[in-house]
Amino acid sequence: MPAPLPLPLEGITVVAVEQAVSAPFATRQLADLGARVIKVERVDGGDFARGYDTAARGLASHFVWCNRGKESIALDLKDPRGLDVVRRLIARADVFVQNLAHGAAARLGLDAATLCAAHPRLIAVDISGYGSSGPYADKRAYDMLVQCEAGLVSVTGTPEQPVKAGIPAADIAAAMYAFSGVLAALVRRGATGRGGPVEVSMLEALTEWMGHPLHHTMHGGTPPARTGLAHAVIAPYDAYPTADGGRVLLSVQNDREWRRLAEQVLGCPELGTDPEFATNAARVARRERTDALVAKALGALTADEALARLEGAGIACARLRDVAEVAEHPQLAARGRWREVGSPAGPLKALLPPITLPGGDEARMGDVPALGRHTDELLRAVGMTDGEIAELRRDGVAA
Repeated sequence: MPAPLPLPLEGITVVAVEQAVSAPFATRQLADLGARVIKVERVDGGDFARGYDTAARGLASHFVWCNRGKESIALDLKDPRGLDVVRRLIARADVFVQNLAHGAAARLGLDAATLCAAHPRLIAVDISGYGSSGPYADKRAYDMLVQCEAGLVSVTGTPEQPVKAGIPAADIAAAMYAFSGVLAALVRRGATGRGGPVEVSMLEALTEWMGHPLHHTMHGGTPPARTGLAHAVIAPYDAYPTADGGRVLLSVQNDREWRRLAEQVLGCPELGTDPEFATNAARVARRERTDALVAKALGALTADEALARLEGAGIACARLRDVAEVAEHPQLAARGRWREVGSPAGPLKALLPPITLPGGDEARMGDVPALGRHTDELLRAVGMTDGEIAELRRDGVAA
């Protein structure tokens, strides 16, 4: 058998002055693909996401999720000696990523434009809430706030109540565009020899994800309605209770599927050709009656029975699972998607990244680092002596 291919980003070094989710999640993707990621943290507690909760065996769940496979160095960047260490690390790096508050990186000389002018091969990424210019540039940006500004909250929830997404959608959107921006810049550097700045804003990333409701509103004239688990323009498309207390979601995409549903699941084949239900437009106009017919049929079955019958009829369906059930999902188990990663609290269960590289090694799922776990070795790597390191630690510049 041929030897496995190396991971795509082996040999790439990333330095990140990062916190919370957007930048850490982006750089974690790079680490999983083989990059060496050096995470620069504050000496007084590190990345503040370390303190969000203690749910992961005493560690913060956000931090565990976003920071495996990284090296942690704790430095005071307000001290010129700490900032000098970061500059030395960047001088040896391929990629720099930061998501400090607006203006903070520029004051430190760590903004993308400044760094790329000094290091032409460097790819430097600025992640912000609203971008580097415009009236919102200085505005504080947290995930929920950006979800509101981008309109996501307006289309999520029930007709009576808008709600935010249950995951940090704005942070994740920005992270994934930063990740793909780095990959694109690395390809360009391979062809031209030059890096360059990359800018990603949470607002612009999440607004891109709002493409369907935006185009529906801008070109159709009306914003799509909030419909909970239902669909604004398709019926039946919702979650329905079953006899054992479960909930099953189904989606009928066309009138042929409706006829199969009527015959094989509802037990009322005449509904397939009844003008009041035969077309999607008719069913949407009579949504309450349509849903009542489906709810009555599925309410007499257990969730397993309902799913079996729907699948037998070729109807798209799903079980409405809670998070604990997702952790035990039979599909993820059958595909062997779970691994263990090391952490200061011991081994933790983690999901393999969704990018599978046939013929290559498995994603590198390294340990979740303790704060400052790699400080000494990284300081030595930039040329510091043990005496100089001791001095930095004594003065609180390194930890």
